[in-house]
Amino acid sequence: MSRHTFEEQQDVLHRKLMAMGTLVEEAIHKAIKSLVERDVQLAEQVIGSDHLINELEHEVQSDCFRLIALQQPVGSDLRRLGTMLKLVTDLERMGDHAVSIAKTTRRLMTEPYVKPLIDIPLMADHVKAMVRDCLNAYIARNQVDAEEIAARDDIVDKLFSTIFRDLIEVMTRNGTAISQGTHLLLVAQYLERIADHVTNICEWIIYMSTGKLTDLNK
Repeated sequence: MSRHTFEEQQDVLHRKLMAMGTLVEEAIHKAIKSLVERDVQLAEQVIGSDHLINELEHEVQSDCFRLIALQQPVGSDLRRLGTMLKLVTDLERMGDHAVSIAKTTRRLMTEPYVKPLIDIPLMADHVKAMVRDCLNAYIARNQVDAEEIAARDDIVDKLFSTIFRDLIEVMTRNGTAISQGTHLLLVAQYLERIADHVTNICEWIIYMSTGKLTDLNK
């Protein structure tokens, strides 16, 4: 395989990864929108389209391993392929969390909410911005942006703490709210985990650029 062909194959992989990232962004957006607007049809769209994310993950993984086997890359080429393998794993997990949120919409469809959904959509806005920005940082191989994006995880963690505290208070006052409160707590936890996956991606962006593994999830 010539150098030119190898670079073309990497570009194909890059486009597949970006397509996967776009699907994940859409899934998170639709899942939260379905929860807030009690739109079960939108939730079903998220659940039904998860296989597209999974298929892209498998395609990128297979293509990466094939290129590694055929080309035996070293240095920055190997780091880029290794980073792609890690990115698709984190993106797939984000998609799974979006599906879990959509399934919560389905479970709570017939119940009035125990409290207005304010902080969960706000938390989701921060998380969606982190996902979008980390993909842009990957495209630009910008380690400075990657560090800044990972630092925003602190905002998400604080919002999670607020949601946790508020829902525990509601459940303490009203025993009938325990089941729904638990499901909403899980939604907040899914969002918090998506932000953690973004942080993982940011670490691999830095590795791709510098060759150094950095722990940003402190």
